[in-house]
Amino acid sequence: MFSDLTRQSLAGLRLLLVMTVLTGVLYPAAVWAAGQAFGDRADGSPVRVDGEVVGSRLLGQQFAGDEWFLSRPSANDYDTLASAPSNLGPLDPDLVASIGDRLAEVAAREGVEESQVPADAVTASGSGLDPHISVAYAELQAPRVAEANGLDLATVEDLVEDNTVGRGLGFLGEPGVNVLELNVAVAAAVRGGD
Repeated sequence: MFSDLTRQSLAGLRLLLVMTVLTGVLYPAAVWAAGQAFGDRADGSPVRVDGEVVGSRLLGQQFAGDEWFLSRPSANDYDTLASAPSNLGPLDPDLVASIGDRLAEVAAREGVEESQVPADAVTASGSGLDPHISVAYAELQAPRVAEANGLDLATVEDLVEDNTVGRGLGFLGEPGVNVLELNVAVAAAVRGGD
């Protein structure tokens, strides 16, 4: 009986060691190696400026100042650990009030009527981390960004067009503009103009 217990214990120990090597070493190494085939996408699609990571092209972030294109509002202040919508219904007084406040703020900042403000300028995305804005919202911001950076409006509009991505698979969603990549392009245009 003792020999059966010893034999079963050794078999269990061998199985533990084999599974530890397979699932704790070989499998993670294989997944890591496969991810490297996709380049930066496996590392979160970082955007680099002068070799330094300034953000991810997959996650929205907050920008402040007239010299930058602004992202969509975020229900979670762009916190990647708290990615979620506000869960407020369309008739919730708090949501209606915050959209009204944002609408007035965007219209005043951009110098337009409230009716000209696109919906994505005043509403957060489902994740609160959408890196894109609509082409209409980018075009609305272009005059302010051009003036604040001392750039020609046509140059900024060209940057918006260059950073516009089409529909997924050619038919899913709407064209959008990645705000981080657009702001990196604006900064490069400003540096190039010095």
